[in-house]
Order: sequence, then structure tokens, then C-alpha cells
Amino acid sequence: MLIKVFMITIPAGREIFEGDIATYWFDDDILVSLSKSPKRTVESIKANIQLVKRITNNKPVPLLIYLSNSPVPDKETRKYSTEQLQVIYSAMAMVSKPGLSKFIMNILFSLKKPPIPMKSFTDDKEAKDWLKLYL
Repeated sequence: MLIKVFMITIPAGREIFEGDIATYWFDDDILVSLSKSPKRTVESIKANIQLVKRITNNKPVPLLIYLSNSPVPDKETRKYSTEQLQVIYSAMAMVSKPGLSKFIMNILFSLKKPPIPMKSFTDDKEAKDWLKLYL
């Protein structure tokens, strides 16, 4: 059975991990995240990091994230999120409608470059191909 969410097909036969801010599954060795829309807080990011660490056995992995519209987090949450990226991910490809991922990158990394390789895409096949460079 296939489940359609925001034009994204969550593949059948894969273990699915549900968190408060995202749904996760693996596609080959790439962790895929379907972002949810609640406002991020330090507490929700901490809980999500614990979930990702459990999913990945504490090993940084490439992440393909399908972005959704969500409220802009406060400065403390943005700072904490940025600091934790390299702890759980080796690279990040963000897939969204044009403009959204660029907006998010500008918010998070306006003063310094991202701590891991990051790139924006509107096509998930291109995003997966790019992430394979980091396996």
C-alpha cells in the first residue's frame, strides 16, 4: 500500500518512524524526512535529534528532507538546530517548491556557512543523486 502525503509517496514495505516534526524512512542508505508543520522549539528539536540518533544508530547520515511550510523558529531554536546538524547528518538535500528552501537557508545561515554540505532542490531525483556523493 502506498500513502500519498503532499505529493510524496511514502514507500510500502519500509520501516516508518514518526516524530512530532517529521516522518522518516530510509531509501537505500539515505534518510528521508517528510517535514511536518508545527513550530520548532528547542525541546522539539532535542526530541527529534534523539529519534534520528535512534533511527541511525548514532551515525551521521545523508538526509533528504521534503520541506513543509512551518512558522519561523525563534533565535535560540535556530542556533541550537544549526549546532546539532553535524551531529546527526553528513549532508542535507532540501526539496521544496521554489524559494522555500532558500528562505530557510537564509534564516539559518545568514551569518555563517552551514556546518555540513547543504543544497536546495525542486526535484527529489536530483537531490538523491547529489546525496549519494556523501554515502
